[in-house]
Amino acid sequence: MKNQNVKVLYVEDDDDIRAITELVLEGEGFDLVSCSSGQMALELGENLQPDLLLLDVMMPGLDGPTTLRKLREFSQMKNTPVIFMTAKVQPLEVDQYKSLGVTGVISKPFDPMALADQLRVLLPL
Repeated sequence: MKNQNVKVLYVEDDDDIRAITELVLEGEGFDLVSCSSGQMALELGENLQPDLLLLDVMMPGLDGPTTLRKLREFSQMKNTPVIFMTAKVQPLEVDQYKSLGVTGVISKPFDPMALADQLRVLLPL
């Protein structure tokens, strides 16, 4: 994966955060399919084979953990690495996310200039 762009299914309900993340990651070798809701991710998910799921935790409708459980129903996403982005990073909360099979958690607010490097540290890219 080092010599090709990493395909990311990115789900974030906040327009500003989504725009900043897209700008930063697309300039760092990541191909993003961005969704503004968990429901939108599910509608697109059947036709995608991402290398990474990058999910916001707190979203209206389907939250990140629920979106993840539903995305895992697609055979091509059963083992896709997942990183949550959230302001809820107390140790108990992080333990709950990891029990869902999450590879890592990035806390919000995050440093946009360091985001790509954080993803690379969490994943064997």
